Amino acid sequence: MQTRPLILLSNDDGIDAPGLAALVAAVRDLGDLIIAAPDRERSAASHSITLNSQLRVDELSPQRYAIDGTPVDCIYIAALHLAPRRPDLCISGINDGYNLGSDVFYSGTVAAAVEATLRGIPSIAVSAERQRPHNFEAGAAFVRELAAETLSRAQNAAPFPEGALLNVNIPAGTISGYQVTFLGRRVYRDQVDVRSDLRGRSYYWIGGPEERATDLPGSDCSAVQDGVASVTPLALDLTHAALLRDLQSWDVGKFVRAAVSHEPP
Repeated sequence: MQTRPLILLSNDDGIDAPGLAALVAAVRDLGDLIIAAPDRERSAASHSITLNSQLRVDELSPQRYAIDGTPVDCIYIAALHLAPRRPDLCISGINDGYNLGSDVFYSGTVAAAVEATLRGIPSIAVSAERQRPHNFEAGAAFVRELAAETLSRAQNAAPFPEGALLNVNIPAGTISGYQVTFLGRRVYRDQVDVRSDLRGRSYYWIGGPEERATDLPGSDCSAVQDGVASVTPLALDLTHAALLRDLQSWDVGKFVRAAVSHEPP
């Protein structure tokens, strides 16, 4: 008997987030599910991993786990310990708010998918425009079809290339289409807000609001501004190819000679 695909689900908004619930409902028919998510919101956790303190795992229902760590912790524990077999797909989301452009370096949603990719699991990170009341159903339906296509291609020996993943952003309302995009330029106002507590000690809030800016055609930012979903392929290799070539012309020997001739104090 053929084994059903195993899909690992996570997020950074927490185990009870409505975006995760909508995702679970949408992909349940595609395979067996294992859900491992933080026990509370861990937005902007990036790729942090817990190495210097213990982690606790609570099984809330069969194959549904709340973990008191980061999104990366959740994928690490689930993939290496909790999953009954190697997952065939990881989907992280649906995040409450876009992860566009440079957001991918801060996002716990994207980091969960990146961690799964590091472990050889095809992965999709999904985020949706922040809206109230929540309405993730259309986005979940879109992701369900993308997940089905990903699983189908993997079964036919056409999975994602090694070290690649998808970052998906979905506008609010009806999805009229999608565009394959590159990372755009999401601009925020740099801000450090200094305040004082009741004892006169300073404390700080960092990070300002998004500033609207004209983006390049073909970017993820432009796609969602046009009302279509963006599907951006990401790679784990961050090497800058042009600078890699340019560095070959640097007089590295000078740096080496300086290091060799240096005498410790």
